[in-house]
Amino acid sequence: MLKSARKKEQEKDPEGRMPLVEHLRELRNRLVKSLLAVVVTTVISFMFYKDILEFFTTPILQAVGCNLSLAELQATETKTCARITQNGLLSPFTLALSVSFTSGLVLASPVWLYQLWGFIAPGLHRNEKKYSLGIVGAGFPLFLLGAYFAYWSLPKMAVVMLEFSIVFSDNLLPLDDLIQLIMRMIIIFGLAFELPLLLVVLNFGGIISGEKMRGWWRGMVMGITLFAAVATPSTDPISMLALAVPISVLYFVATGIALMNDRRRARREAEGPADDEASELDLTPEDIGEIEAVSATPALPEQASSDRDRERINGFDDVT
Repeated sequence: MLKSARKKEQEKDPEGRMPLVEHLRELRNRLVKSLLAVVVTTVISFMFYKDILEFFTTPILQAVGCNLSLAELQATETKTCARITQNGLLSPFTLALSVSFTSGLVLASPVWLYQLWGFIAPGLHRNEKKYSLGIVGAGFPLFLLGAYFAYWSLPKMAVVMLEFSIVFSDNLLPLDDLIQLIMRMIIIFGLAFELPLLLVVLNFGGIISGEKMRGWWRGMVMGITLFAAVATPSTDPISMLALAVPISVLYFVATGIALMNDRRRARREAEGPADDEASELDLTPEDIGEIEAVSATPALPEQASSDRDRERINGFDDVT
C-alpha cells in the first residue's frame, strides 16, 4: 500500500503541472546537475589548459612569431614579429583558471542546455517543443561555425595589425590580453552566425514576415559585407568574403524557411487550431440595433370593483 502511494506521488502530470514546491525542487536538482557538469569539465580543462592555450596562440605565432627566420617573415609579408609574454607572479595561475572555466563552460554546454530544456519543455505545446528543440539544435552548430571562421581569420588579422609597428621591431603580446581578444572575436563571429536563426525565431513568433525578409536582402547583404570588412581588417578581400558569403547564404536560407513557415501558418489558420491549442476569441463588437422602449406597466387602479379583481389585476395582487 505504501509503495503504491509513493509510486503515485512520483508519477508526473503529462502536461507538466506540479505545485510550486515541486517546481523549485526540480529547478534545484537541474542547477546542481549543471554545476556538477561545469565543475567536472573545468577540472579536466585545467589539466590540459596549456594545450588549449597553444591551440589558440600557435596559428598567430606561426604567422608573426619572432622564432621565424627572416625569409619566413618576408614570406608572411610583414617586417615585424611578435612575442607572447606574461606579466606578474599570479598571472599564469589566474589565466589558467580563466581559460579552464571558459573551456569547461563550453564543454558542459550540452548538459546544461539539456537541463534547461528539460525544465521549460513541460510547459510548452507540442509544436512549440518541436520548434524550440530545432532552434537549440541549430544554434550551437552555427555558433561553432562562426567560431571556426574567427579562428581562421585571426592570424591574417595579426599580420595586418603588426604592419603598423616600427620596422624590424619586436611586438610584445601579453597572453591575457591576447586570449581576451581571441575570445572576443570568437563571440562576435559566433553571434554573427546566429543572425539568420534570430530572424527565423522572429518569423515563427509572427513579428517578421518572409516577404519583408525577402525585400530586405539588398540592405542585409550590404550590412553583412560592412560587418565583415570591420571584423576582418585584412588587406585581401578573401578574408572579408570568407565571412560575408557564409552569413549571406545563411540569410537567404533563413528567408526561404520564413516563406515556407508563412505558407504553413496560412494553411493552419484555414484548418483551425490544433488539439492542444485554444481557439482565438472574436472580441469584435457587433451592432445589435436600437433597443425598443419598453412600455410602462399600466398603473394599478385605486380601487378594485370586486374581490376577484382585487385578488388578480394584470396577474399580480393589488397589494404587491
